[in-house]
Amino acid sequence: MKSYFSCLFLCCVFLATAQQEKNPFTLDANFFYGNITEHNSDISHLIKGHPTGFILSYNKKTFGQNAWESRYNYPDYGASIIYQDFKNETLGNNLGVYAHYNFYFLKRNLVFRIGQGLAYNSNPYDKVDNYRNNAFGTRLLSSTYVMLNYKKENIFQGFGLQTGLSLIHYSNANIKAPNSSINSITLNLGVNYLLDSNNSPEYIKHIDEAFTEKVKYNFAFRTGVNESDIIDSGQYVFYIFSAYADKRLNKKSAIQLGTDVFFSNFLKTHIRYKSVAFPLDNVSGDEDYKRVGVFVGHELFISKTSLITQLGYYVYYPFDFEGRVYNRVGLKRYFGDKIYGALTLKSHGAKAEAVELGIGIRF
Repeated sequence: MKSYFSCLFLCCVFLATAQQEKNPFTLDANFFYGNITEHNSDISHLIKGHPTGFILSYNKKTFGQNAWESRYNYPDYGASIIYQDFKNETLGNNLGVYAHYNFYFLKRNLVFRIGQGLAYNSNPYDKVDNYRNNAFGTRLLSSTYVMLNYKKENIFQGFGLQTGLSLIHYSNANIKAPNSSINSITLNLGVNYLLDSNNSPEYIKHIDEAFTEKVKYNFAFRTGVNESDIIDSGQYVFYIFSAYADKRLNKKSAIQLGTDVFFSNFLKTHIRYKSVAFPLDNVSGDEDYKRVGVFVGHELFISKTSLITQLGYYVYYPFDFEGRVYNRVGLKRYFGDKIYGALTLKSHGAKAEAVELGIGIRF
């Protein structure tokens, strides 16, 4: 609970500070109504009503003071709050805080937003009082949402309208079981307000010069805690060592090729459990818990932040856990030219294994 209110406080400080800057900003409110998708048959008993809620957002506009703003058609960045009522007492309600980007298309009438943040659940799993909630094993959840809106600004005295679709995802990424997660697809309708609408700066157009960069080498260390799908099997620290090369294709993109070495301590307990509980699976209990994978990836550079997506395959795989193919998606933040921090989600398809907190060097 303290972590959630700390995030909410920091978000409010961000909003108050950002309002002092000269560039215009917008406020918007979206009200939504939708459905929970049955991405996993384990949550079928939780799909009862149509969730409703609202999304409140602050959006700081960009006008090309930095080259990357022009490169991405002058996106907004900001913060948002989502309240969602699942219409199910077992699931309770969620309240989340997010950082987001808005990207514009079709003469700035079509807006694509992606947001990442933390959400607080009012009624998580409890083996006595709420054993039916196998979606949320913790109160504090990781949450991602995407929104596609058709938007008209400044229709009358700074006020405008918008409507579209949103996908809202909640999960604790197997920090603690159970973690079946919830995805909601919603229809949203809202209003927006552009402050100081008569004094918008002119857009500054930057033309990127020809860009070349030699192959760069990366070394990264990631860690965190997670648990197997067996409830109360225990939370364990994991360690991941990665080495990879990347080649910039242009100002926006780089491709990657590398390897990961996984020390997933939760698998030690999981292997012992499988050997005892499921003797017909031919698990001896002595299998190695370590794994080694190779991957290809892509990095999208946005200012000092970048989005990474990677697809990997285990070449050393002594114990079968969720299949040989894995994927990773997340954010990197550069501190200078070489050092970066990373927050990523590793999964097997739609099945999350861990949230990874990392640090690395690129040279």
